[in-house]
Amino acid sequence: MSIKNIGSFLIFLCLNFIALALGGLFTADGVSSEWYQTLNKAPWTPPGWVFGAAWTFLMICYAIYLAIVWKQKSLQKKNFALYAMQWILNVSWNPIFFYHHQDILGLINLVLLSAVIIGTAIINLKSFRAATVLILPYIIWLCIATSLNAYITFNN
Repeated sequence: MSIKNIGSFLIFLCLNFIALALGGLFTADGVSSEWYQTLNKAPWTPPGWVFGAAWTFLMICYAIYLAIVWKQKSLQKKNFALYAMQWILNVSWNPIFFYHHQDILGLINLVLLSAVIIGTAIINLKSFRAATVLILPYIIWLCIATSLNAYITFNN
């Protein structure tokens, strides 16, 4: 990774962890709340610690991916727009779901977030095929998260 890529990586890493921190403000009390504890949750719901570990890993991989694709000047505007949408959707899921208890809106949010991340992978696939491996865990995790949210939506 060049010095320029390292700078981009650090910027995206900071932005990603700011998003996680903001989301975490709404998650901490939400997980232990009576509302969440009494929900009928999917049998495949992982233990709580998995979420923190997974999101940490995903945001590091995503920051590396973004630093790599950012060097393509012709795609920077599209990548920035998609990143901004991803950031807003990622941060907003936690208050939608845990604070406002809007599981249907949370599900819609996750579907939109998945579409944005898949769209990001698609627009960069031709130029950065090898880097796609770095965004695949995010896509897989979003599929899991969407299934967990959907289970709650349809079974409560």
